[in-house]
Amino acid sequence: MTKFKNKIVLITGGAAGIGKLMANKILNLGASKMILWDINKENLDITSKELTGLGFDVFSFIVDVSNLEQIKQAAQKVKEEVGVPDILINNAGIVVGKYFHEHSHEDIDLSMSINTSALMHITLEFLNDIIKKGEGHIVNIASAAGMVSNPKMSVYCASKWAAIGWSDSLRLEMEQISKKIKVTTVTPYYISTGMFDGVKSPIIPIVKPETAANKIIKAIKKNRIFIRMPWLVYTMPFVKGILPVRWFDFIIGKGFGVYKSMSEFKGHQK
Repeated sequence: MTKFKNKIVLITGGAAGIGKLMANKILNLGASKMILWDINKENLDITSKELTGLGFDVFSFIVDVSNLEQIKQAAQKVKEEVGVPDILINNAGIVVGKYFHEHSHEDIDLSMSINTSALMHITLEFLNDIIKKGEGHIVNIASAAGMVSNPKMSVYCASKWAAIGWSDSLRLEMEQISKKIKVTTVTPYYISTGMFDGVKSPIIPIVKPETAANKIIKAIKKNRIFIRMPWLVYTMPFVKGILPVRWFDFIIGKGFGVYKSMSEFKGHQK
């Protein structure tokens, strides 16, 4: 069982949304130090001020996780100024809600770098030090889109499929070399943060941020391998595996309306 008390925790994308919620909850569970990475300075300053005002020890770093040099520099600063994290939560992510032919090359590279490559680069910066400590926990926020294809999410789906494959492979590696390093992969359905503004889901319930944060924290404490939400997402791999493709398309696409869920997507509004 993973305990938060007296632990150093790092959360990427920690200035808003479920990242901010998790930071607050984890600090209230006794974490000694909270490290927040985010690209948004304004949100980062607000969140840091709120949490330090409550008496917590918070360290904030402005980091563009699509930039490898920034990741390396920030990781080095964290190790020098705060210490090696016991728990790393790779939460930062983006979505570009367009048909694939409407994407630019820059859209593709940015999505893959933030949603996939960044998780690996950030983890690599800390993993050997965590292994030396003898125990730790890596948490990777992927998506149910990493299991089910969806129109206007082709690149997002690709990035999350890759993230799931890497994350679970990392789990197996840590188990194989007998290290007490736990890995949890999170695959939620849409979460009602600004990231998915405009999404419509008539049958499958959109997850509330508070619910998502609570479930992720509970999963970390219990060393869960996968945490999926809502419960219907647990059936996706099985149903997809046993049904012919067209049947699956009909049930998920037309029956549950998933394939039209991004039709009115807006996302974060500047």
